[in-house]
Amino acid sequence: MVLKLYGWPKSTCTQRVGMALIEKGVPFEFVMVDLFKGESKTPEYLQKQPFGQVPYIDDDGFTLYESRAIARYIAEKYAAKGTPNLLPIADVRARARFEQAASVEVADFDAFAGRAVFEMVFKPMMGGKSDEAVFQDLITSLSAKLDVYDKILAKQKYMAGNVSLLPLPLPSHPSSSYSTRNKRKLTKRPQEITLADLFHLPYGVLLSTAGSDIMQAKPNVKRWFDDLQSRPSWQAVKDGVKSTV
Repeated sequence: MVLKLYGWPKSTCTQRVGMALIEKGVPFEFVMVDLFKGESKTPEYLQKQPFGQVPYIDDDGFTLYESRAIARYIAEKYAAKGTPNLLPIADVRARARFEQAASVEVADFDAFAGRAVFEMVFKPMMGGKSDEAVFQDLITSLSAKLDVYDKILAKQKYMAGNVSLLPLPLPSHPSSSYSTRNKRKLTKRPQEITLADLFHLPYGVLLSTAGSDIMQAKPNVKRWFDDLQSRPSWQAVKDGVKSTV
């Protein structure tokens, strides 16, 4: 049974899930939920997504909501398909570095970028009036956070990249010839894109629509974000999520 993604085509959270599905090469049927007609507030819909938000998925009868949770589920279930290691699962240190980067995205990026985009883009769509002072305060706060991003990205390609210099695994029954020097040998893991990077895309792109060039203002952030925007998965969803079957 083909996985179904229920959402609004240009919803940032729906785009986040669409990217994960495309990165992993998972075919899906997109089912549009018309937010302007109140389709996310019907009793039937609320049985699947009790908060009345988008998106949610139905994977052969298994339903799941919250975009980041869905993306993690997809990356783990289909770990052997598509882009590797979007969610590192084989190494505890790699997973910890991923979770660190994912937490940074929520607390230090989305918390400011999401509110800034809401103030200038979504608020007027809902009949409200944008507050330029609020927007500028949010961009100032975000800029300070991105200064830290820029320092991190000066040392690594992606936010969870350079997972660390991890010790090579010890053999189950080390022989006497397995020297102390070999036990301490380290291997540098390759820098790989993860969901923690991709999660930045929807709101990061909308910042320019909101009137800020902050994602282009810092050299390492610019290099990283330009790389993310060039990915086929983002190109496929940036103008609206569509079925792939």
